[in-house]
Amino acid sequence: MNSPFPFDSLLVFGFLSGLLLLGTLIRAKVSFVQKYLFPSCLIGGVIGSILINMEWVRIGSTSLETFAYHLFNLSFISIGLTKDTNPNPSGAGKSGVFKGSLWMALTQGITFPVQAIIGGLVVLVFGFFGTDLFPTFGFLSSLGFNEGPGQALSFGKVWEGVGFDHAVTIGLTFAAIGFVFAFFIGVPLANWGLRRGLAKGGKHQALPKEFLKGLRPQNSQRESAGHLNLHSSNIDSMAFQTAVVGFVYLVTYFLVDGLGQLVGGDVAKMLWGFFFFFGLAISILVRWIMDQLHFGYLLDPGIQKRITGWSVDYLIVATIPAIQLAVVWQYILPIALISIINGALTLLVVVYLGRRLVSENLERMVSIFGTVTGTATCGLLLLRIVDPEFKTTAVIELALMNLLVLPILFPCMMLVNAPLWWNWSLGVTLLAFAGIAIVSFVLMKLFKVMDHPKF
Repeated sequence: MNSPFPFDSLLVFGFLSGLLLLGTLIRAKVSFVQKYLFPSCLIGGVIGSILINMEWVRIGSTSLETFAYHLFNLSFISIGLTKDTNPNPSGAGKSGVFKGSLWMALTQGITFPVQAIIGGLVVLVFGFFGTDLFPTFGFLSSLGFNEGPGQALSFGKVWEGVGFDHAVTIGLTFAAIGFVFAFFIGVPLANWGLRRGLAKGGKHQALPKEFLKGLRPQNSQRESAGHLNLHSSNIDSMAFQTAVVGFVYLVTYFLVDGLGQLVGGDVAKMLWGFFFFFGLAISILVRWIMDQLHFGYLLDPGIQKRITGWSVDYLIVATIPAIQLAVVWQYILPIALISIINGALTLLVVVYLGRRLVSENLERMVSIFGTVTGTATCGLLLLRIVDPEFKTTAVIELALMNLLVLPILFPCMMLVNAPLWWNWSLGVTLLAFAGIAIVSFVLMKLFKVMDHPKF
């Protein structure tokens, strides 16, 4: 029977929801995934990839990519609307938090360029031996590892429009491999630090079962999801929080579309890859305006964080099934070579810099390793292993780092497009990335966030 309404989008949503539920069940029951802290979205995404690539479920990759792209943008808008509620240390504590956050930001300012340089060099080597890859092929590794599936998808989709075939699948593959490094290397790294007594909290205590299983016991104390700042006689608070996100999305769309019409050409196409950045900027502006008008309290941080988390979970569970394994096999050699070198080099760089931190070496080290191979959520999961009750300031630093790193990441985002926007050669672009890495390292020295090796 033919339905009078289209169901395609909601059927995709229902499929992804089923994958999340199945991932939740597997996390709760299988000790292997508990040991490596695989989140439900990643577990469900892997299962979805098998179902789709075996053609047991017929959902086009374009539908999944579209779904993930919009969720990625929504998550950044929600982040911009979320007011920071973390306690603000004073005195020496405040100085320590700033230095810890700065170290994390500058570490990302080193690892992103290093990963891009390795990717670019591999492209040059393959070209030397007669296999021509798209100039920005290797940059998808730094986007996938350092920024996660959202930006790999966002830039990959735009690059497909200017001639880079299968860029989305390649970018998402790098992101998926990044998750493998984050958990299969990050968890042993955290446990190694605990065995050596490097955790600031001292003797390690076993992680609670609810953390490993991902389910809270029925009668346990629950966290609040947020506050209802609007009266239900007028509008549901969740509807209001979502409406603000949707309004910012609408404004961002017209801004990006308008800018695209002004500049025209391939640059206009590239702007859609920066949609998340424009959305973040506008959401921060909207929040500031609401604060000035004394309506800022209506934006509840708790509910906005739930919107962000909801978006990221569905984003990840959608991106993994969008990977076309036939395409991955076609490029398996450069993908594997770039991934292995970048994974190993990222570990070495993070450990080298982490050993030279002034304090809280292990907590900060595992946090940033999870972030620069997966996402900030991966960093938090690894931090929870070495600091179960978040007694150190690393959790605050990880949040503040996202602000401090923007002046570093924005030039990196521009440079990955340099061969397309400004016709830069790959060699010149790699030199520019090397400059960013060197400047970040020098800043570590100038701000005295590095010391002699501690272990």
